This record gives sequence, structure tokens and C-alpha cells, in this order.
Amino acid sequence: MSGTILETRALAVGYGGRAVVKGIDLRLEAGQILCLIGPNGAGKSTLLKTLMRRLPAVEGSIRLNGRELGAIPERELARTCAAVLTGRPAPELMRCGEIVALGRYPYTGRLGLLTAEDRAVAESCMDMTGTGALRDEDFTRLSDGQRQRVLLARALCQQPKLLLLDEPISFLDIRHKLDFLLLLRELADRQKLAVVLSLHELELAKKIPDRILCLKNGQVDREGRPDEIFTGDYIRRLFDVDERSYERVCGDAAPF
Repeated sequence: MSGTILETRALAVGYGGRAVVKGIDLRLEAGQILCLIGPNGAGKSTLLKTLMRRLPAVEGSIRLNGRELGAIPERELARTCAAVLTGRPAPELMRCGEIVALGRYPYTGRLGLLTAEDRAVAESCMDMTGTGALRDEDFTRLSDGQRQRVLLARALCQQPKLLLLDEPISFLDIRHKLDFLLLLRELADRQKLAVVLSLHELELAKKIPDRILCLKNGQVDREGRPDEIFTGDYIRRLFDVDERSYERVCGDAAPF
């Protein structure tokens, strides 16, 4: 089913009531991927944390699936929105199957007991992310690429309509970066999942998302399709990169 999953109007995000980024107006449909790019400190992570309600909005509104974000009960929010954050979590003595099953707890009762249906959803999510063979493996012994897929499977277990990811491929080698982003594209297309992610890998940001939101100097600097963003010398100006180290034609860092 298509439709607007996420919409913000005049949104300002920040800390302690002080805005880091203002004037964020965005609209994300089911099946679309939105990529956040911009210099370090531009507010990408702050925006994501606000969308997942870890930070309160400084001003403006956020609507998730047609409802004000702040009015959605916690358990219902966990069934609608899931996140994969930056970092390397290292839960002790947990197998991958147990990690993935944690995503079902928004659906369980007070005792947190998994039903046959919960286990079937977890199995399906591991199959979707290619992690089924890792079910009984110690999570701490996995490679970075495997860990990210397991954490993605856990997020998918929540059966969300919106998936938020903060620099999800930062620790991965190029093969696993590509594999992970292609999997996100497939999930968006087949599951009609709306996705917001931040990326530093500009060469990949040109290929995966439907739209790109560029943040700089406390505001939305530009928003549009990849072909509208990666045009002329805009990316060089967005990141304040000298022409000598930037190849304007392909939009990649030039070799030294």
C-alpha cells in the first residue's frame, strides 16, 4: 500500500531547546528512500534522533503515518518505526537469533514470551537479510557486515513502516557497503518500506535513494532527486572542497 509515511513541517531539531537545523519540510512515501548528506556536524544524526523521538523537536511538526509523532504511544511507535544506529553493540552471551527476536517485543505481552507467530516473523526477517545461517552464532564473533545485517533483521522484526539508519555502512568494506544498500533498496521496493538514512559515501548516495536532503549551516541547503543534487559543482560547494581535490564531472574525490 502506498501513501505518505513521514511528513515534517517547519521542523527545527537540536538540543536543550536550541536549534541545530531549522526549516525542515520533507515528505516520504511508502517505498521511498531518503538520504541525508552534508558536512560533519550539519545535524544529520540530530534529525534522525528527533524522527525516532529520542530528542524532542525544537519547533514544527512531525507526522508519522498521518499522526503527530508525540501522540503515538511507545509500543505503537515501536511497531511503526525502527532504527539501526551507528556503533558496534556487543551484547554478551547472545546468539544472533536471540538478537533478532528482540524486535518482536513490541508485540509480546508483559512477560515477553514469544509466540509461534513471533518466531516465524523472526525467521522470515533473517531469511530476508541473509542471516539465517547465523542463527546460533555468537553475535560478538561476527564481522561488521554480518552484524549490520543481523541488526537490520532485528529492526525488520518490528514490522515497521519507517526505517531510520544513521551511517549504517560506516564500518563496512566496499563489498558489504554495496550489499547492504542494495538490500535496503530491495526492501523498499518489495516491502514498501520507507527509509531514511545518512551517508558519507557520496558515490553510493548517487545510486540508491529516491531523494536526497542536503544539510549545511543550520538549514536545508537543497533537496531533490540524485540527478538534481549531483549536478555541476554543487557537491563541491556543499562540502567546501577545493577544486584541486574534487572531480566535478563524476562527483568523486579525485585521486592524488
